[in-house]
Amino acid sequence: MTKEWIVVRGGGDLATGTIYKLWKSGLKVLILECQYPSSIRRKVAFSDAVYNGSQTVEDVTCHLVQNLEEAEQAVLDGCVPLMVDPEGDVIRICRPTVVVDAILAKRNLGTKKDMAPMTIALGPGFEAGKDVHYVIETKRGHRLGRIITEGCAIPNTGIPGVIAGYGKERVMHSPEEGIFHEIHHIGDEVEKGDVIGWIEHGNERVDVTASLTGILRGIIREGYPVTKGFKIADIDPRMEEKDNCDTISDKARCIAGGVLEAILYSAHMTFTQK
Repeated sequence: MTKEWIVVRGGGDLATGTIYKLWKSGLKVLILECQYPSSIRRKVAFSDAVYNGSQTVEDVTCHLVQNLEEAEQAVLDGCVPLMVDPEGDVIRICRPTVVVDAILAKRNLGTKKDMAPMTIALGPGFEAGKDVHYVIETKRGHRLGRIITEGCAIPNTGIPGVIAGYGKERVMHSPEEGIFHEIHHIGDEVEKGDVIGWIEHGNERVDVTASLTGILRGIIREGYPVTKGFKIADIDPRMEEKDNCDTISDKARCIAGGVLEAILYSAHMTFTQK
């Protein structure tokens, strides 16, 4: 395990793929999250440690910590530390060698190139060489996981990648503003039209129905306040892929490979130039 921190902003499912790979590669990782994460693939998102105190994804456990001293202890205990710090204030204190923006907000929420000797951002909203040192492509397809040294990732289309012939149908959004209540849970088999949850909209109940038949791969947590159009569920049409609900996705692992490659490439260049 290296002594220097690598800070990853964001702990959702795609960020978790990167965190997992960096941790398994012997790097010392600190996750920074917001106060109320909205990940829907909660079984494979370290961000759920904000609510539960800890979260295990595959064979790696993440612990919620309050400060850097607790973060150091978590590492000694063999766990990835996570702090609630949406503004990234701790970055100025821990002085990481790398900052990875894995928020995937499709826009820059405050990551700057001068935050660390190396800064990496996942997906659109950043310009490599200007906002950060490197950008990693996150759109499914031939360029997925590629390192961008100049310019930007492919712009967000708002349409999910196609799986088994389905694209935008795989994702469900809230029909109204209100409090979400789940009926079905991650891993459940659902039929198109099944009520998977409902929105408490004032004194009304607004049902959320399955957009297609398949496995409920992700659903936002019980009691989460949502706005109209908020992403709340994800269905995988492949019934045989139920076990995938509990493991890091191929997309997340591919993106993670790009991040690790960028870190190792930069370290190699620094070494050879000495």
